[in-house]
Amino acid sequence: MLKRMSIRFDKFSASAPAGSWIGLIGHGESGIAEVLKDGTHTCENLSALSVPERLTWLAEAERVRRSGGVVIAGAGDPEMLRNLADEIWWLDRGQLVKRGDAKEVIEAYLKSVYASVPELAPSLRRGDGRAEIVAIEILDASGLPTALIQSGQAMAIRVVVRYAATVADPVVGIMIRTRIGFEVYGTNTELEKLRLGPVEAGQLRTVTFGFVCQLCPQSYTITAASHDPDGVWHEWMEDAISFTVADTRYIAGVANLRAKAELS
Repeated sequence: MLKRMSIRFDKFSASAPAGSWIGLIGHGESGIAEVLKDGTHTCENLSALSVPERLTWLAEAERVRRSGGVVIAGAGDPEMLRNLADEIWWLDRGQLVKRGDAKEVIEAYLKSVYASVPELAPSLRRGDGRAEIVAIEILDASGLPTALIQSGQAMAIRVVVRYAATVADPVVGIMIRTRIGFEVYGTNTELEKLRLGPVEAGQLRTVTFGFVCQLCPQSYTITAASHDPDGVWHEWMEDAISFTVADTRYIAGVANLRAKAELS
């Protein structure tokens, strides 16, 4: 039978079986540094290591784990731990908030973080007032609102517009940009052959743009608009909301082309 390693300090105690891989998440005064003192092979922040350093550390971690040691590592990007750790521990001010399955604990942690972050105010809002964008949401593969998307997974952008006047042929569009304003992708209902009108005053139109997130890990903003086919804006919200794309490995740039390297 494998022995369990006990971790104890002033605010909580826990144990992990020999040969296990424990991922630590948290921010601020989390207490992660204290827990790291008890592992056989530890790293405070995998995200801060260069790619060669990270690969070297992970190779040694696997050797230690196979020999019965306990591997413990934190990461600035919790997604990095999702497919590495046997179990995730979420720490806050030296207390163990939640532990268990990586997917469950990471998602609970991120929901808590995003709930505490103020929504991004549109940098510019303009139009002739014939419509109002009342909601813009990022949806994950399950259709649930989120602010974090895994690269390669299905996602959607949902825009809800309320019309204050009759509009014969409204067009609703979106634009994804990087934080520095680089235009990544844009489309609208006219381009997608989806007719929304005519609409009467007081009516709503909900448009969902679905696609696979082939973006590299970083933060992005969404601009949304309702306008006439000739481009006259009813409502335009510049950089209305933001979302973050994560991945299990470092990728440079914007488009995640998922290249395969071959030697010939």
